[in-house]
Amino acid sequence: MFNQNKQIILRNKKVFYTLRKSSRARRIRLAVYPLANNTGRVGCGGNVVVTLPYHAAEYLVEKFLKEKARWLLAKLEFFSRPPVAGVPDEHADYAKYKQEALVLVTDRAAYFSSMYNVAYKNIRIKKQKTCWGSCSKKGNLNFNYKILFLPLRVRDYVIIHELCHLKEFNHSRAFWNLVAQAAPDYQEARRDLKINGLLLS
Repeated sequence: MFNQNKQIILRNKKVFYTLRKSSRARRIRLAVYPLANNTGRVGCGGNVVVTLPYHAAEYLVEKFLKEKARWLLAKLEFFSRPPVAGVPDEHADYAKYKQEALVLVTDRAAYFSSMYNVAYKNIRIKKQKTCWGSCSKKGNLNFNYKILFLPLRVRDYVIIHELCHLKEFNHSRAFWNLVAQAAPDYQEARRDLKINGLLLS
């Protein structure tokens, strides 16, 4: 793995990012992770990471970032917001984004559940501190509202992971083989989640 700190001007704004070259990557990927301040609350910016296939030309990165400029700057602005005065930042964000996260997760869960031919009961969006998602033995799925801000590939992995527990309520080889059917690069997604500081139960 090759890492290099770089910068680019997007819409008159200087953006710093880490360029990773990976022999495992099959396409260019972009991720923005929140940086916690010393209170553990969002409000001090975001960490931008671009992963490039090892032998791909670096000039493709700037082209890619310019195409994603609107999305990237919006995410950086969100992660740079100061906490709301008098209100815990986590609580305010949860109230604001809970419904949007539910709509997104419900749509993707319906799509992947048809692929796996599994049925779940309820989907709930929670303000979890230690995990991105969970599945109960009764068939209920829970997801962290912050899933909304994960890259699409990683977001889908979280949903796929929990849906596969409806067939394999464990982390056996059979379970990971199921996950790989819809998320063949799930190991890279797991590494991205570790960077974000939350575990997947």
